[in-house]
Amino acid sequence: MNGAYIAIIGAALAALMAGCGSAIGVGTAGQAAAGVTSEDPDKFGKLLILQLLPGTQGIYGLIIAFIVFMQTGLLGGEIKQMTDMQGWAMVAACAPMAIVGLVSAIYQGKCAAASIAMVGKRAETSGKGLLLTVMVETYALLALLISFLGVFFIAK
Repeated sequence: MNGAYIAIIGAALAALMAGCGSAIGVGTAGQAAAGVTSEDPDKFGKLLILQLLPGTQGIYGLIIAFIVFMQTGLLGGEIKQMTDMQGWAMVAACAPMAIVGLVSAIYQGKCAAASIAMVGKRAETSGKGLLLTVMVETYALLALLISFLGVFFIAK
């Protein structure tokens, strides 16, 4: 078996798991935002920014998947020859983005929901709520970095 096909499993996991986490996180924050917006529609803009933040992990997972697709030749039309070991190394390199993307998006959604509730009570706290929510993003960015370095240099 060509290891490139194994590597594509890693790409799928990064996109699927980070995407699912983002869907859960954005949904959690959206529910909170809907409640606050029903009481005060003028806060919608501030709440929308908080709701969108957990969606970044899904984008990061998609970036890793595209890089794997490029490294394996899937996007170029001809699958490159890779060893099974290189394929499994790609799966391992995708794992940080898959796992951390899933978990951090869910928890960022919870943090965003709490920040939305805070903004609902006191609109002037939106900057603090944004900062609290962005702190969770740090770990998604670290996972993106390690996965990026892994998938980019394995097939070289």
